[in-house]
Amino acid sequence: MRASVLYLVIPCYNEEAVLHETSRQLLHKLDVLISKNLIDQRSKIVFVNDGSRDTTWEIIKELHEKNPMILGIDLSRNRGHQNALLAGLMTVKEYADMVISLDADLQDDVDAIDEMVERYHEGFDIVYGVRSARKTDTFFKRFTAEGFYRVMKLLGADVVFNHADYRLMSKRTLDALEEFKEVNLFLRGIVPMIGFDSTNVYYERKERFAGESKYPLKKMLSFAFDGITSLSVKPIRMISILGILIFMISVIAFLYFLIGSIVGVTEPGWPSLITSIWALGGLQLLAIGVVGEYIGKIYLETKERPKYIVKEFLR
Repeated sequence: MRASVLYLVIPCYNEEAVLHETSRQLLHKLDVLISKNLIDQRSKIVFVNDGSRDTTWEIIKELHEKNPMILGIDLSRNRGHQNALLAGLMTVKEYADMVISLDADLQDDVDAIDEMVERYHEGFDIVYGVRSARKTDTFFKRFTAEGFYRVMKLLGADVVFNHADYRLMSKRTLDALEEFKEVNLFLRGIVPMIGFDSTNVYYERKERFAGESKYPLKKMLSFAFDGITSLSVKPIRMISILGILIFMISVIAFLYFLIGSIVGVTEPGWPSLITSIWALGGLQLLAIGVVGEYIGKIYLETKERPKYIVKEFLR
């Protein structure tokens, strides 16, 4: 079996607390894979600095100077996790046979890399790292995360349940990913669209080694909403269906009150009147907001602005 070149791509935003330990574990993992002849000695670790405000980039440069297997990409400004990940993938795809993306916080089990590489050599172009359990999550985090995947499926988005951005992609898969030009990037939904043979590798997600989560509730909700509106038009269709239902209910209510007035039954009517006004007003604002979100995304797409700008590439 021919040894293939593996690149590990790790987006980083304010990750100074974990970088030394992350690099130590990943270097050990590469050494093990090289000794088994599963990957080539030219394999690398690539940290992508997404406009960090701490000493993340300085630490990456220090690690690069100490070990040539560690490379660094510095973006010109913070572009968000998805764009930072894409920047790493697109920058290194010409040097690697396969690329594995993972987070810097060591919650993704690095031992799953072995099985991912084995699945690649079996002929799979995409290998998804899927969480087998959510024991480390709070009830609220587990409930909302799993609810997100179910809602995405319900709305027609082809996403892998309990999969984030821990995945292996072959070079030809990355070449195909480059053909997707949208600015509103949601890789968890875009990668399954590419096709090619894929499989899953299951692992248990660990506690964060150090530092704080970069996805508080507000950011998670924003990320989920971006994912839904980037991959599906069903919310707009649901508004249309809701409008039809409300119209039918209003016709029924009109007939009810008309019959009531004919037979002499009088109703005060104020509660129903005020409730209907507020309900319809709220639904109208919701509908305008959802439609506006789609129009805003169209506006951003037409500008064709770059998703990221690489300031420096240490290699």
